[in-house]
Amino acid sequence: MPAFDPTLGQIFLGNDHVAAPGAALAAVKNPADLSTVGHVAQCGQATLDAVLTQAKAAQKDWAKLDGKSRAAALHRLADAMEHATAGPAAELMTREMGKPFTESVGELLNVGPIFRYYAELAREDGGFVAAPTVPGSLQYARWYPYGVTAHIVPYNFPIILMAFTVAASLAAGNAVVIKPAPATSLSTLAFMEHFKALPAGIVSCVTGGVETAKALINDARIAAVAFTGSVEAGRDVAAACGRLLKPCVIEAGGSDPMIVMDSADPEIAAAAAVTGAFHLSGQICTSTERIFVHEKVHDAFVGAMVKRTQELRIGPGLGNVELGPLVSEAARAKVMRLVDQAVAQGAKIAYGGRIPPAHNTGWFYEPTILTGVTPDMDLMQAEMFGPVAPIIRVRSFDEAIDLANASRFGLGASIFTAKLDEAIAATDRLEAGMVWVNNVLGDNDALPFGGWKLSGLGRSLSRLGLNAFRQSKMIMLDPKAELQSWWYPYSEDFYTERGGRWA
Repeated sequence: MPAFDPTLGQIFLGNDHVAAPGAALAAVKNPADLSTVGHVAQCGQATLDAVLTQAKAAQKDWAKLDGKSRAAALHRLADAMEHATAGPAAELMTREMGKPFTESVGELLNVGPIFRYYAELAREDGGFVAAPTVPGSLQYARWYPYGVTAHIVPYNFPIILMAFTVAASLAAGNAVVIKPAPATSLSTLAFMEHFKALPAGIVSCVTGGVETAKALINDARIAAVAFTGSVEAGRDVAAACGRLLKPCVIEAGGSDPMIVMDSADPEIAAAAAVTGAFHLSGQICTSTERIFVHEKVHDAFVGAMVKRTQELRIGPGLGNVELGPLVSEAARAKVMRLVDQAVAQGAKIAYGGRIPPAHNTGWFYEPTILTGVTPDMDLMQAEMFGPVAPIIRVRSFDEAIDLANASRFGLGASIFTAKLDEAIAATDRLEAGMVWVNNVLGDNDALPFGGWKLSGLGRSLSRLGLNAFRQSKMIMLDPKAELQSWWYPYSEDFYTERGGRWA
């Protein structure tokens, strides 16, 4: 079987890394030094036809497997992921999108358990039996796969976010076609090596940009779509699926608030804020992007956050650093514009706010803390997706909740408090799909991941994530055929029972 070569513009088809005939190639640049990492094929319809034809054929046999056999296959896949070295895919991830290498390795180490979770969940939950409406009848529902599903994956966590939906879809009996982000296609393709543990054709990976994604979504052979990305792109995907009546799961990012109350330890809250705001240079859908701090602890919190931020190391991801570059020049330009606008509108830079002098090649930006921020500033209404922590001083719990909810986004939210009544009230009142109390950024395979408002539709992970990739069928099984009183033609007694008259 051909080994993956990042310079050749390959795709993953039939459990092989193969060339995409006739596809144009696009160079992938390292955002830390602008060197060329490899080339990615821009797949067109001819490539998709070959992939989807094979996927549909392979899915029929995959769907026929009993639950125990399919679970065993997914456990073997998890074994392959957990026992192999994370090095090749992790290094490519760092080189093509800038993620610190330790974070790339950590991401890959957390993928196998997701497949194990869904292997057992799908084996346990194949449907349910209802109390019959007819004596002696067996009436129940069963789950069935859709067929072939498309998974359009972002660059920030290209492997683990792929696993969120791919594991569920495979467990439900579907075949999957993965379309990674252009910025992380190489590491995704390298990771495809593990899927050789499954029958050929069950998992395929095609590369390209917007046009490739559109072609996948609009193809009649794709029965359901999972998408993670921006609100604008998510709207387009949802609209396309709506026209075609295709089920879809949309995770469209957020602008997560953090509330720090006067009962919280400002040192602990500041440490969480540094991680929440600057992890992966702020390029996480659940990054802490709006911080509301009670006036009684505001100054102590800012001081602690600045001190801890000063200790962060910036540089190319293959070194021992916490912050690598942003993924692209456009991503950094957006962050710089929003920070500059906030300063022009009256915000103060407590730390950062510039390109680090030691790293003026590539797309680096210092972790930035802003104070004196007001709710009407542009950066409070946008999804920053960069290492910026805007801080607003608040006077009360109610004010903090109201400001946190004053957003078109509703993915996640967090609160730091030592008061149980505030913690419980916040979990109830915060308008978000996920709430963390005295913590940030966590997830659980067994709990639903997704947002409210413009942050998305549907859920990944948990049983809800599994249900997104299967459809139900109601079945009523009578032990023998007997004449029913309500069948045509109606008897005189039937009319009489319902107050009718016999003509």
